[in-house]
Amino acid sequence: MTDQHPLVVFTPSGKRGRFAVGTPVLTAARQLGVDLDSVCGGRGICSKCQITPSYGAFPKHGVTVADNALSAWNKVEERYDQKRGLKTGRRLGCQATVQGDVVIDVPSESQVHRQVVRKAATARAIEMAPATRLHYVEVAEPDMHEPTGDFERLATALKEQWGIEDLSTDLKTLSQLQLILRKSGWKITVALHKDHKSEKNILVGAWPGLHETGIFGLAIDLGSTTVAAHLTNLETGDVVASSGIMNPQIRFGEDLMSRVSYAMMNAGGDIEMTRAVREAIDTLTREIATEAEIDPALIVELVFVCNPVMHHLLLGIDPVELGQAPFALATSESMSLCARDLDLTSVRPAAQVYLLPCIAGHVGADAAAVALSEQPGKSDDLVLVVDVGTNAEILLGNTQRVLACSSPTGPAFEGAQITSGQRAAPGAIEAIRIDPVTKDPRFRVIGCELWSDEDGFWEQTAATGITGICGSGIIEAVAELRIAGLLDPSGLIGSMEATGTSRCVAEGRTHAYVVHDGSGDGGPCITVTQSDIRAIQLAKSALYAGARLLMDEMQVDKVDRVVLAGAFGAHISPLHAMVLGMIPDAPLEKITSAGNAAGTGARIALCNIHARAEIERVVREITKVETAIEPKFQEHFVNANAIPHATDPFPELSRIVTLPQVGFNAGGGDTGGRRRRRRG
Repeated sequence: MTDQHPLVVFTPSGKRGRFAVGTPVLTAARQLGVDLDSVCGGRGICSKCQITPSYGAFPKHGVTVADNALSAWNKVEERYDQKRGLKTGRRLGCQATVQGDVVIDVPSESQVHRQVVRKAATARAIEMAPATRLHYVEVAEPDMHEPTGDFERLATALKEQWGIEDLSTDLKTLSQLQLILRKSGWKITVALHKDHKSEKNILVGAWPGLHETGIFGLAIDLGSTTVAAHLTNLETGDVVASSGIMNPQIRFGEDLMSRVSYAMMNAGGDIEMTRAVREAIDTLTREIATEAEIDPALIVELVFVCNPVMHHLLLGIDPVELGQAPFALATSESMSLCARDLDLTSVRPAAQVYLLPCIAGHVGADAAAVALSEQPGKSDDLVLVVDVGTNAEILLGNTQRVLACSSPTGPAFEGAQITSGQRAAPGAIEAIRIDPVTKDPRFRVIGCELWSDEDGFWEQTAATGITGICGSGIIEAVAELRIAGLLDPSGLIGSMEATGTSRCVAEGRTHAYVVHDGSGDGGPCITVTQSDIRAIQLAKSALYAGARLLMDEMQVDKVDRVVLAGAFGAHISPLHAMVLGMIPDAPLEKITSAGNAAGTGARIALCNIHARAEIERVVREITKVETAIEPKFQEHFVNANAIPHATDPFPELSRIVTLPQVGFNAGGGDTGGRRRRRRG
């Protein structure tokens, strides 16, 4: 705390500021431009300003949050909780006041501009061979002369009518069996799950008579930032609904290592994060079932893909070992368990859960799912697959060999730690072009298909406004600044005098580029600052350095093609990614998007039991490269700081775009080229 002005940090936006003791959280949010809803004028009536304070040590933010960091629960909150209910840990932002340093999460339902979780199912033909199937059987009635239990007679019927043996079930399902059999006149439909390793059959559900409404499974991509799910018909393979929510663990740290640090420095921190993510999965499951208009009890199977830290936190395993060498996993094997083992209450307790295997301590089941989806080991040419996110998973391979690594790119690619950055939501700039002559921009925002210089744009965006810039937008902005000659290879923005445009404004000893100034109408002034450039440089350098390490291991200097995976990867312009130097040089037509490849891999494993055995075999054959201990990673990282690169040639890029040879010193002067050290 400084002079009775505690530090307030908001997540997921990352915005922060110091405020006088007694300042309402809602007031602090408004002054910082944090997206926190309220329609009742702070009277505690609408409940839209709900927030979740987090307590404990947060090394990344440089604060330790005490239990009394916010004012005590007041009568307004108590009255609202009694009448309408507040989730555990929630406060009303208009009532809670700042008393000390605090980290505050703004849940998605409290945001005016909610993030668009862009993880729709990618079209893919999948051969159906689900692990869980429906079987209609007619069971013999009880006979006093042949005293056997209902379950045993069901097992006998399944063996005689379907050739199915070795049947088991759980206590909850068993307790419901007698009622269903008698209600149905001994005709019953059962959902049987076959374990692909043991070949055992597990009874997970039963319905009276002939059940014709189907059974469903969830393919869940549990990411650091978002949780996305595809509700899939297990008989047809059709995706009947896709949905996603923010991962509530963001309030404990935006990147994985911050969450590991939180677990290390706060007793019970791992338990807290496990509970938060499981509750989020339950919430998402209920929402997606409602959207699809199905009974959640029809969801009989779940498949999860996630990075190693999320894998451990989902399972309730302390991730502390993943934060230090040798980055040991509690288990790298695939796992099969029940929904009740994960305390999931939104589906039947016996619903089966399958987690794909992890590849290494920093390369998880999500990378395995990408490998299952994109099959680099079956490619005749050398393909680089990059799943772009807070933590980037990278695969390089062909029919001869497949390599894998992970790079800590951080949240900058998703709009976090950027001055005008925000998550992908309506009103966020997602694409930008800068005229190389006039140096003026035009842009497109989420929620409107028009560009800002097209008729009707301002009318269509009046409701949302221009609110900030998201990940794909900041990547294009930095690349466009370089193409337009406003940014030099080292990443410096030029001054107004050096660039010839008043959009380059001074900010202390550096400069910023004004994309859109809405301050005259009460909106934000959206800029790209020098610190933003630096954040993007650090992120893209980590990504490129990881790819180069795999290329070194493969003993190659170029790749034949590049596949950008992930929801974020699907919205990146290949040209701008190459100008920025995020990816190695390759023919532009050979850079493609695979959409949410991890989610597709999860769907494949959900719909095809044989795919599970296949990916378990493939993972054992992948060569893991650990970036954290590779000596050359730092060298590659430093060289990749330049835009596009300090030493690696980009001949394919040079064929389609000419990057201006400009150089700007810290004072804004134009040197006309790279700065040279004086001799003598």
